[in-house]
Amino acid sequence: MSGRRTAFEIYWEILVFCRTPQSFTGIINRCDLNSKTGQEYLRFLVEKEYLVEVAEGDKTRYLSTERAGEYTALFGSLYRKLFDAPPRFKL
Repeated sequence: MSGRRTAFEIYWEILVFCRTPQSFTGIINRCDLNSKTGQEYLRFLVEKEYLVEVAEGDKTRYLSTERAGEYTALFGSLYRKLFDAPPRFKL
């Protein structure tokens, strides 16, 4: 598979990466997003309760919720059925 990633793939990347608390900068760098797009993806995932903001001192980090596990499992299953391989992308 090649070409541009879909929003669903980017959501999966973010949620998998955020299984441990991650900074905004870490997320956009690791998932290869620009700042504006990254904010939109994070806002959506927080609104859907797949991510939570965790305060660590004066820093805010993002952490995947238990609910995110359902999305990543379903996405992984669908991806394997379509492409006969687990999702890998950049992670």
